[in-house]
Amino acid sequence: MHPGAEDQVAPRYPLESVDRTLMLLRRLADRREVSLAEVREHLGVGQSTAHRLLAMFVYRGFAVQDPVSRRYRPGPAFADLGRAAGADLDLAGVVRPVLVSLAAETGETVHLGELVRTDVRYVDVIESVSTLRVASRVGQTRDAHATSVGKAMLATRDDDAVRAAYPGGVLPARTPRTLTDLDALLAELRRVRSRGYARNRGEVEPGVCSVGVAIVHPDRGLLGGLSVATPEARWSTALEREHVAALRTAVAAVLEAIPAATGG
Repeated sequence: MHPGAEDQVAPRYPLESVDRTLMLLRRLADRREVSLAEVREHLGVGQSTAHRLLAMFVYRGFAVQDPVSRRYRPGPAFADLGRAAGADLDLAGVVRPVLVSLAAETGETVHLGELVRTDVRYVDVIESVSTLRVASRVGQTRDAHATSVGKAMLATRDDDAVRAAYPGGVLPARTPRTLTDLDALLAELRRVRSRGYARNRGEVEPGVCSVGVAIVHPDRGLLGGLSVATPEARWSTALEREHVAALRTAVAAVLEAIPAATGG
């Protein structure tokens, strides 16, 4: 039961179709996985009505269907709702001092990004003071599949949710190194989950390398991601390891500074 739900009075002239939609949203949020039969019973509708509603949820990105079990789970559009619900959190304000420390430690350009469907929106940046540096992207968007921070955030979704986000299965190329095949991206995201960070070597912009880590709060879910970007001329495996370690420390500091979703 959601807080306060039992105290609410139904509107005088309820719209049944809207009510069913909201009931299904809440059911998916609570159960995380539902079958067609469960939806039919929960909403008190016929099978065809339940099927049409679920089909629209899939079409709009609010649900994905497992091809084997045929059950439905929350889709990528749920993340948009989560961001709206967490609007009380000034993420950029919380992250700013951590970004400053991260930039000082690495000497490179560091970004805070958020995932918007299949794009990364760069929210804040501390630009390197080096003559040879990666320029700020703050206020810009980039394809998530071509950036390290974007891949780190995409990797927090399961394969079905990623497939639903790219219904055509073809990804735009930004450089000759960009992943353009959905199956190749899914394989890369599995590697990201395994090692705990994502990398980009010239996939969004020639001559630019970066590593990224997602910020996932235990109560609030995916909040954003941090990245460290380096000119390719300066990149090395040892430097990547140093940047990943610095990113992990930075993400831990951000999570420690963020209150629970209840405000506690």
